Amino acid sequence: MKLFISVFCLLLSITTAFGGVPAPANPRTMTFPPLDFQIPTAERVLLDCGMPVYLLRDSELPIITMSAMVHVGKVSEPATKAGLASLVGSVMRSGGAAGTAPEALDDELEFMASAVESSIGNDMGTVSLTTLRKNFSRSLQLFSDVLLRPDFREKRVEIARKHAIEALRRQNDDPKEIAEREITRALYSGHPLGSTVTFDSLNSISRQDVVDFHRSYFRFDTMILTVSGDFERGEVLKELNRLFKGGKKSATSRRPVIPQPQQVFKEELLYGRKDVSQTVIRMGHLGLTKDSPDIYAVRMLDYILGGSFTSRLTMEVRTNQGLAYSVGSHFDIGRHFTGTFIAETETKAESTIKTVSLMKKIISEITTSPVTEEELNGAREYLINSFMFGFTSPATIVSQRARLEFYGYPEHYLEQYRNNIAMVTRADILKAAKTYLHPDAFKVVVIGNADTFDQPLATLGTARQLDLTLVVPKP
Repeated sequence: MKLFISVFCLLLSITTAFGGVPAPANPRTMTFPPLDFQIPTAERVLLDCGMPVYLLRDSELPIITMSAMVHVGKVSEPATKAGLASLVGSVMRSGGAAGTAPEALDDELEFMASAVESSIGNDMGTVSLTTLRKNFSRSLQLFSDVLLRPDFREKRVEIARKHAIEALRRQNDDPKEIAEREITRALYSGHPLGSTVTFDSLNSISRQDVVDFHRSYFRFDTMILTVSGDFERGEVLKELNRLFKGGKKSATSRRPVIPQPQQVFKEELLYGRKDVSQTVIRMGHLGLTKDSPDIYAVRMLDYILGGSFTSRLTMEVRTNQGLAYSVGSHFDIGRHFTGTFIAETETKAESTIKTVSLMKKIISEITTSPVTEEELNGAREYLINSFMFGFTSPATIVSQRARLEFYGYPEHYLEQYRNNIAMVTRADILKAAKTYLHPDAFKVVVIGNADTFDQPLATLGTARQLDLTLVVPKP
């Protein structure tokens, strides 16, 4: 029996070898034709009031999505009233609108299966709408009320303030949140982007402050609209012109000019004591804006240094040394204001100093010699091939187009993006690394228990102690 099986297997192997059956393909040597992806477009229309709106129709589902992008943000609030912008963004939706009580607004939107949300970030305010086509007209009315005519009921302002105060009470519970806050504060010291909310700033905000802030910034000349989904162009434009009418521009309607943060490259070590077994590490400095001619080389540098699972930081700190589960770095390229470069990780306390030193060494090395051809090709292929995932739905397409105008990107930026990435050379990446990476001038934030570190914290330099004690005012 065993002899029979052996002979059968031998005959089978001979038949396979001479029967024209191809060997399994090797994925490392497979080739594919060039990816042909045409960037979707959206129609740009000016409403009668002068407000731009981007339209993209898609009738696959009977749903319409809409958003408003507004030139307002944390950078717009007075220094003594930090937290005002976020409060306004929250209560616009929760505080009722155009005389409709908050509870009634919630009930009506829920009944129609519609959603209206509002928020204000660092440099952009947004109000969004999702609704069924059959309920679009009424939902659009409520959307415009929240955007332009919020009531800011006193009770809801107080509720939002209490929520913000409660979040402030817990701000030092999570070491990661502490590190994020402190690195941002250090990098943007003296700039509105570096301001932090305090109990005093929250308690100083009145309802009238909220109303005045909204009135100052939510105007037709500060907004861009997007509409996507199952709509009829003529009907939508008629509705939009009906709801967004008037609002002529004037000399007093110009947005205030906010200066750029100062580029000061000076090393600083900040330490916050937390009795935890894992140390949180953040390090970096200010970077560049979208107007830099080096942004494409920086995108490639980003991927190679710390922006991928095969990046230098990941391969050495995580894979080879086993010092961290997650490690990386990122250039947040600024749009209105200079962005940041931040490298980050968490490691066990007993390897803190080793990890900080290793990360700075890896970052330094990429500024001294060109990246390899393999690294260059890998970054190029990833950035070019992943580009299409920024256009996964009609809503993201119109949002992309509107954001380019909102932030003042050059015309044809998207159309030229892949070619600009493809033209980046190893020399370009080295030049970008030398220009935009300064490891000897990093602000380094370390949150953990220095008593358990592998070496004295002073090995890294003289540390400034962060005061993490909170003096909570009595209610």
